[in-house]
Amino acid sequence: MNIIRYIPHELKTRFYACLTYSNRKVNHYTLKDVLRLYHISKASLMRWMKRFDGTIESLMDKPKRPKTPHPNAHTAEEIKHIFDLLKRNPNIGLCELYGKLKRNYAYSRHPASLFRFLRKNGVFIEPEHKKTKHVNKPYDTPKNIGEKMQLDVKYVPESCYAGKDGQKFYQYTIIDEASRERFIYAYKSQDSFSTVDFTIRAIIYFGYIPKVIQTDNGFEFTNNREKKDLTLHLFDQLCDELNIYHHKIKPRTPRHNGKVERSHRNDQKRFYSKMSFFDLDDLNKQMRAYLRRSNDIPSISLSWLSPNEKRASLTDFKHNIKSILPVFNKQLFNTLVNH
Repeated sequence: MNIIRYIPHELKTRFYACLTYSNRKVNHYTLKDVLRLYHISKASLMRWMKRFDGTIESLMDKPKRPKTPHPNAHTAEEIKHIFDLLKRNPNIGLCELYGKLKRNYAYSRHPASLFRFLRKNGVFIEPEHKKTKHVNKPYDTPKNIGEKMQLDVKYVPESCYAGKDGQKFYQYTIIDEASRERFIYAYKSQDSFSTVDFTIRAIIYFGYIPKVIQTDNGFEFTNNREKKDLTLHLFDQLCDELNIYHHKIKPRTPRHNGKVERSHRNDQKRFYSKMSFFDLDDLNKQMRAYLRRSNDIPSISLSWLSPNEKRASLTDFKHNIKSILPVFNKQLFNTLVNH
């Protein structure tokens, strides 16, 4: 069944219909003749005639915006806080803006209310381009920290490097699936030694040893990518020493490492698009500051909690994680390297 959508009459149609009806005695038109001539209803014509004063401007649509503000609208103080933050942070995103308002100014409204306010005032947070999404199978995200982590490597954009020697840099990233807390560190090489060094740094940073670390099948993580080299990889040796299960995802399916891949896209948007560095030390220094900021940004996947807040809430639950202090020692890395 086809539903005919109502289309408002043009302003000229309203004007000439009212003009013809006003001069109906001169033109010898009846009411039915006017309605049939302009394809309008009697109710519409009578409504227009109440406003018609002989000019076309009198038939123009009146503004529909209410004359008084809604009782639940943003207050003047809230509006001032919002625009003050936007002025001090011109490149701030919606999630980060909401987090600052919530923590610093006791902002209690829903994030969707903040988004609508920004859009009405011309500060439109452009939505990301939506691609045809793969229909994922149900995934059981761990409920406790230390159950499972995702590890991956991101190429640092060459445009961010101020040097002229063509040096390449790599960002190692690991994320706890339960809390979404991350640790990042940069290296000049993407190899097994960087992977082992980063993993040890990450364990020290988190303060616990995870049960499972999930990676792709890159040569920096495994030797059996093509099932030709069956020698135990240096990273696998570290996992065996610490009783960590190294889970490798299916080849050419980066969506299986979706949490860390999504965090890399956020890094590109929030960090690399606005920074430059001179050397590796400078890059890691800026990364440390960004990491503190990144782990303090609320996320919708965490019910608008930050990773730090989520971890604090999860530490109340009982979980089987091993302390790093009695297990790890400085000799471990040297032993693995000498192998």
